[in-house]
Amino acid sequence: MSNLQVLISEEPSSDHNECISDLKWGRAHKISFTTKLVCLALLVFTPFWVSFLWLSCTHYKCSVTSPVYDFLTSIYQNNLYSYLLRVSPSFTWKGFGLYIGWVIFQALMYVYWPSNIGSGQATPAGNILTYRVNGLRVWIVTHILFILGSFLSNGYYSMDIIQQNWGSLLVSTNIFGYLLTMFAYMKAYYFPTQAEDRKFSGSFIYDLYMGIELNPRIGKVFDFKLFFNGRPGIIGWTLVNFSFAVAQYKSLGYVTNSMVLLNVLHAMYVLDFFYFEDWYLRTIDIAHDHFGYYLAWGDTVWLPFTYTLQSHYIYRNPISLSWPAFSFILLTGILGYYIFRNANNQKDLIRKFNGNVKIWGKQATYIRAAYTTADGKEHVSILLTSGFWGISRHFNYIGDLLMCLSFAMSCGLQLDFIPYYYLFYMSILLIHRISRDQDRCKAKYGIYWDQYCAAVPYKLLPYIY
Repeated sequence: MSNLQVLISEEPSSDHNECISDLKWGRAHKISFTTKLVCLALLVFTPFWVSFLWLSCTHYKCSVTSPVYDFLTSIYQNNLYSYLLRVSPSFTWKGFGLYIGWVIFQALMYVYWPSNIGSGQATPAGNILTYRVNGLRVWIVTHILFILGSFLSNGYYSMDIIQQNWGSLLVSTNIFGYLLTMFAYMKAYYFPTQAEDRKFSGSFIYDLYMGIELNPRIGKVFDFKLFFNGRPGIIGWTLVNFSFAVAQYKSLGYVTNSMVLLNVLHAMYVLDFFYFEDWYLRTIDIAHDHFGYYLAWGDTVWLPFTYTLQSHYIYRNPISLSWPAFSFILLTGILGYYIFRNANNQKDLIRKFNGNVKIWGKQATYIRAAYTTADGKEHVSILLTSGFWGISRHFNYIGDLLMCLSFAMSCGLQLDFIPYYYLFYMSILLIHRISRDQDRCKAKYGIYWDQYCAAVPYKLLPYIY
């Protein structure tokens, strides 16, 4: 499950951080001036970009050209301030209270609701952490309470409360995201969870953006990365969609089949995440990414306000799909999910049964790869070279992108920027992630990774990339 990522050039460094004197693999970079400049630009301008997307949908029915025209016109007519005041989201205490209450509720559920215990991969310093895995249970309880609460609250709130306060929630989440970023930065210096897994680059801007701590926690239970990505962010994803569907019903007297389809496809993706939450513990998000602005602000603002743009679009531009189009889009989403899920299952099975499995009716082929953590211990992993992983090194991303395409087409088969924004973003993110994964795995596995690349030469699409 992806968050705010950036195309930042990261060069291998010959220097070792004082906290990791003999780092064999993991993030180790010397930071160029260009990289620092890109990080600074993203720190400053990403909130404005998300706000622009919000106002384009709220005031211009999701047109991205009309607000630009009005913005330039307001400059020409010397009334820019009044224009910005009219179209910008406003802070309200109600919106702020809703969001803080939401985070507190999810935090309490994360810590106290019955949970399984999952384990992550060994970190570069050799730490293996355990996690509370109860996301599916919390997702179910949260949605039941949200719906029942509306019926039992005697009109205190309606299920379209999120849509009603969408602007003030945007302001509140931005405030919270920046505060969380600063807290994570200070925590890394003064009370880190695993000091030996920190990474200091020497650049305040880069460390603030990319993060210093690999696995920041409060106590042994509350893990920042798993909580902020999965709970207020991804559980909120389906609640936001549902709230816009309820708002559409109030506006039109019915819910369009396009809105129903989008809610179903997004829910399929979200439920998969929580059903296989233990699997997520061994993905690049948890195993490699440090906790800085791009995860702290990305999980609290970027994820809920850009991943749900399509429900905002359908609410502002209601469309009823023909049943052949509806069926085609649904089948595209199901095909994408099948590839995505089965590819990931193949990788899990090969490791669970230590290579003794059949894939597509044949004995699986693989490479046993050794790697060393900074504590000097050697570990062994399996690199699968058959099934979907024999077609390309990241064929699971093809399934991801097919699902993204189905989300876009749910808004109608016409080409428009907002419906296809998530597909564009994910395409860039996944291609960049392939590059990052290549560098990381080369550093981690060495000659074994060279053998794997020789056995599976294509990164994503055979004969193309």
